[in-house]
Amino acid sequence: MLIDAKPSLTTLEVRELLQLAVHEDASALAAATEMYGSEESGCLLRLYQEEGETIGLIGFEMNAAGTLIIRHISVYPEFRNQGFGRGLILEALMEQSPDTIAAEVDEEAADFYRNIGFTVTSVGPDHSGNERFKCMYHAVESEDEY
Repeated sequence: MLIDAKPSLTTLEVRELLQLAVHEDASALAAATEMYGSEESGCLLRLYQEEGETIGLIGFEMNAAGTLIIRHISVYPEFRNQGFGRGLILEALMEQSPDTIAAEVDEEAADFYRNIGFTVTSVGPDHSGNERFKCMYHAVESEDEY
């Protein structure tokens, strides 16, 4: 079950999960915290809980074209490889009903998205030379495909 994490943005639990999502980068953590705390950003932050225990976190926004853009996703290490990351995305899909889901990620995360059915395409290196990937999932099939 997804619950709103904005009210608990400064709690240890949310900060730990965001820290995992930004690979322990202090400046990226500060930027993410500011983004989710801003009412103008349009970004939503949700905790994933099962049986009262927090498992992970997903941060996203919906754009005008009906695309859910995943900004951050993380699962506590002890819950990884059990389908919870996929569950986070499915819960966000059910909550928002987007046409498409998109994320831009590093090589490690690209494998996760590829394994759960996203189309993954290289977009080239970022400013530090690390390869980045665009991950897309079309949640709504066009009528032409039937």
